[in-house]
Amino acid sequence: MINLSALGPADFLRAVLDTPPPGPAFSGDPDTVQAQVFTPPANALANVHAASMRLLEIEADPAYTIQLLPEWENDYGLPDPCTPLNPTLDQRRLALLSKIAAIGGQSIAYFVGFAAALGYTITITEFQPFRLGVSHFGDLLCGPLWEYVWQVNAPSITVSRFRFGPGAFGEPFWTIDNTELECRLRAIMPAHTRLNFSYS
Repeated sequence: MINLSALGPADFLRAVLDTPPPGPAFSGDPDTVQAQVFTPPANALANVHAASMRLLEIEADPAYTIQLLPEWENDYGLPDPCTPLNPTLDQRRLALLSKIAAIGGQSIAYFVGFAAALGYTITITEFQPFRLGVSHFGDLLCGPLWEYVWQVNAPSITVSRFRFGPGAFGEPFWTIDNTELECRLRAIMPAHTRLNFSYS
């Protein structure tokens, strides 16, 4: 079996030299003038093949894509109003991955996992109306409308650090921004609820 990713210029030159019909005019010998003429096209074919293999092996994975990132983002409606101003390459990939992985849900675990995919560590507090005989001493005295309120607890500063590999040359070593977290959670929160944010 041929290892396609291992094919190089010599392999493509051999393929080009083997293409003409056999005979005295086309010997297929790599030391001929024909071989020298066919070497540049063979090198170009090898470069196209290497770029194609890169697209297949790396760019097809949204977690590592660079060249095809704009196409991936276009497919998933990014950038959107929640995208921060001048996002880093890593932030763009995380937003894309969170959109791809988002299957929907209303549980605490779903929202915590959704935030974690964006790079934020959060906890969630749910509120319940105070009910005699059900609520405990020390519970908040909440009215009936608090049944539909939940709160995201997050650090006041979430630092997105530059990572070698996913990051690109020229990007900042860290960014500090919580607006994307708020925007994306408000976009997917259940419509009948109210969402508060508490930063510590």
